[in-house]
Amino acid sequence: MSRKVNRVPYRLDSGNISDLSPEDIKKIIRAADSVVARGGRDLLAKILKGSREKKLFKLGLDKEPFYGCFRDLTIKQIKEKIDWVILHRYLVIEYDYRLPLIYYTQKGWKLAKEIVMEEIIGEFDEMLESGTEYYNMRFLMDKNREMIFELLDRIKESKSRKYIPLLEAWAKVDYKKVRQRIWQVIEELRK
Repeated sequence: MSRKVNRVPYRLDSGNISDLSPEDIKKIIRAADSVVARGGRDLLAKILKGSREKKLFKLGLDKEPFYGCFRDLTIKQIKEKIDWVILHRYLVIEYDYRLPLIYYTQKGWKLAKEIVMEEIIGEFDEMLESGTEYYNMRFLMDKNREMIFELLDRIKESKSRKYIPLLEAWAKVDYKKVRQRIWQVIEELRK
């Protein structure tokens, strides 16, 4: 005989927010990346607030790009923004046993990929401008493969040969399927 699971209840409330700026949506979506399938609205709100809670430091969440970006707002105001994003189907809450966790919707995942790809291309440009000869590309390993392949397609479409040294360094450290795709992009850029 199975026992009844007492799920932790939640209630969405976007307050008086009728519209959220694209920048705020991006901040929430990007910050959510670190809690997807691992945490809920409370944890996401604490990241956006810049909470000094030990748990956040222990999990390394204080190193997230948008940690503390809403530090001037109250937790309640931040949760209203998060709830607006959930109600507009960028994020969804699903139960994992008894806890409500945040997940991306298809719409939210598409936006999250775009944001991360823009960040990576920005990092590539910074590496190239720094004038260094050594490029540590290990930060790209174990990233979502679908996003990595879209990133490589975007680089190929740019037709910018300046990325070839970075791609060559990347091909030395990543997995076989990614390496093959990188070399295809390098060949295209060299044409």
